[in-house]
Amino acid sequence: MSMTSAALLVALFALVVGGAVFFRVWYAWRQRRLITCPDNEKPAAVRLDALRAAASAWAGREDLRLSECSRWPEKQDCGQECLRQIQKGPGECLVQTLVTRWYEDKACSCCGKPIHEVAWADQRPGLRAPDGRYMAWTDVPPETLPDVFKTHAPVCWDCLVVQRVAREHPDDVTPRPPREQLYS
Repeated sequence: MSMTSAALLVALFALVVGGAVFFRVWYAWRQRRLITCPDNEKPAAVRLDALRAAASAWAGREDLRLSECSRWPEKQDCGQECLRQIQKGPGECLVQTLVTRWYEDKACSCCGKPIHEVAWADQRPGLRAPDGRYMAWTDVPPETLPDVFKTHAPVCWDCLVVQRVAREHPDDVTPRPPREQLYS
């Protein structure tokens, strides 16, 4: 093997390893998080600048900054003190983690089926509002999660789909009341 071939292999290896580190850090920091805003002590949904975090990790340091906050634009020039909460427990404040924990030991309020694991990739469960509306998590602003957890009921993916079909095609579906109304 020539000297230039060896140098190319080393450079390629460094690029692959560096790329893997970059992607891993970007992937870990890209998700939405729920923090308590230090300014008003209320929930706020934030996203980190994942590209900046990945680039800084690749350079051997950690540089976290927000790219989105539910309190922006009016508080866009804040000191971003909430980053300490994220650094203290990066996975603890993930919206997906909080919602997954909420479903633990819960059953569907329609069919009564236990909701064991949340399949975030394809069959996401939903929820039922106090007024009876069925909702997907994409319809819920993350900063409202603490209140939603107190007031809404869990719904399995199957029942969420049935309710959506019933709403969109009412002539094709015969609805039944939620489980608690059947047995009360």
